[in-house]
Amino acid sequence: MTTVTEARSGKGHRDENFPVASHLIHPRHRGPILDFYYYVRAGDDVADNAGLSPERKIALLDGLADALTAKGPDDPEAAPLRRSLAERGLPPRHALELLDAFRMDAHKTRYETWDELAHYCRYSAVPVGRFVLDVHGEDPGRTWPTSDAICTALQVINHLQDCGKDYRNVDRVYLPRETLEKHGARIEDLGAERATPALRAVIKDLAQRCLDLLDEGRPLPDLIDDTRLSLEIAAIHRLAVLLARGLLVRDPLSEKVHHGKAAFALTALGAAATTLARRPFRRHLHPALRGARP
Repeated sequence: MTTVTEARSGKGHRDENFPVASHLIHPRHRGPILDFYYYVRAGDDVADNAGLSPERKIALLDGLADALTAKGPDDPEAAPLRRSLAERGLPPRHALELLDAFRMDAHKTRYETWDELAHYCRYSAVPVGRFVLDVHGEDPGRTWPTSDAICTALQVINHLQDCGKDYRNVDRVYLPRETLEKHGARIEDLGAERATPALRAVIKDLAQRCLDLLDEGRPLPDLIDDTRLSLEIAAIHRLAVLLARGLLVRDPLSEKVHHGKAAFALTALGAAATTLARRPFRRHLHPALRGARP
């Protein structure tokens, strides 16, 4: 396997647990976001490819970074995002930070503490939200902190849903060792067909941390100037809360945590409708917005 394209899994934006540039997003912004997604997806596929050595993964990720920044040969996986960034006058920073997370994945399979996991999420998830906000021209100082909290929660929720598969397929464990030890669980428990009571306690503990982060990020839709983006984020936030609550009561090793498409669509629409109804009053809810664009 010699190229990034050959390492691709075939997974696309419609296969993700949360909406990626849904039709709530204005068409003029969907293109750059999807270019970003597919560039990042390519890097993620490299990091998760069991047929590649850690050294080969790093080499391919370095080449993907060099192609984006014009420091090395072109790569078809990087070309669309490179064009989009040039057209928008945006730096490659967020995409390159995600590649840093994939480099971590290439050689790191265990996390000792919650803070260590949060540091990983700073590179594996936070840049996604920041890029989407930048594409829309949103104020970083006003929106990044709450976006960071939501993105971190989304990443950990995905880790919890996939904890058994990650352990079995790539021997990667994102559940912090300190949390496993706190509840008397073992890493090997992740290989069972059903979670032990101790492992269920670990999952509940981390799911509650996600709910706390989502509560911290709850104001974000009202802090965003672009109405369509505000509705998209409100929908994602509501879906994330639903999944985190599901992890409090379901076993991701033996039960489906993710709801069906119809249920998710109704949940998302309800969140978007609630946020839209609140839009005229957002400046009263958040004094910091009194000088923002209408």
